[in-house]
Amino acid sequence: MEKKNLICIACPLGCALVIVVENSAVLSVTGQKCPRGEHYAIKEITNPTRIVTTTVTLIGGDIERLPVKTESEIPKDKIYDCVRALKGIAVKTPVYVGDVIVENIVDTGVDIVATNTKRTRTSG
Repeated sequence: MEKKNLICIACPLGCALVIVVENSAVLSVTGQKCPRGEHYAIKEITNPTRIVTTTVTLIGGDIERLPVKTESEIPKDKIYDCVRALKGIAVKTPVYVGDVIVENIVDTGVDIVATNTKRTRTSG
């Protein structure tokens, strides 16, 4: 049996959680002040995921980098692969919020989408 300590990020309270784990199974979660804490702890121990936000090169815009993100969470152990895969990506204007920049990034089933609209150097 092993005890793990986490700070919950599911809500602004930031509860100090204690999770008891045995053979990769969560036996108990304590310290949460709201129901989201237990769900967060179990997910973080058994299947940690994250939203990835970064930028890609923008061609023809008034800025050089376009902010992008994963459309939903990806496995935490795929984050570095995701960022590496985006390193050489360049996008031409026009680009609109929600446009898919890369489909199925690193075989996660999750798309990379634009989080900003950029038309040309002189507009939007």
